[in-house]
Amino acid sequence: MREVLALLVLAAAGAAAADLEGPRLGRPVPADIAARASLNVFPDGRGLPPGRGTAAQGEPLFRQHCAMCHGAGGKGASAEELSGGSEPLTSEYPDKTIGLYWPYATTVFDITRRAMPMFAPGSLTVDEVYAITAYLLTANGVIGERDEMNAQTLPKVRMPNRDGFVGIDAKWPR
Repeated sequence: MREVLALLVLAAAGAAAADLEGPRLGRPVPADIAARASLNVFPDGRGLPPGRGTAAQGEPLFRQHCAMCHGAGGKGASAEELSGGSEPLTSEYPDKTIGLYWPYATTVFDITRRAMPMFAPGSLTVDEVYAITAYLLTANGVIGERDEMNAQTLPKVRMPNRDGFVGIDAKWPR
């Protein structure tokens, strides 16, 4: 029995050594697709692309691309509510809407650009993402209706819960 076990171990080791490249599943990711997936936006605004948008431009885009999941005005449907929360984080059942919970406005842009809309992530233009971001920030009472969001203005938005997280407000190297 020991001889059989030893033989199996040696055979497995030999097979593993012969196939160091792996199982050859899948295919290489084309450079253009990899570049689209490698999008990093930091709280200080690094990684934000050129573009711009306002809440007025974002409202019809939100209705078209987002409301089916997030509800009218972002007040919740099959997906989380994004605006309209009233229960602060100190309450028994806090609302984790953008205005009450999120510490950085750039996160709204980043998530929207990477993952939304759910049925076609990455399909929105940069200007559409800035506009939807402006709309959501306005719906949460964080910015004014006419405030333009772009790579310079978005990182300057001070979110109401900026100081609600411990240890994430580190100085970002430039």
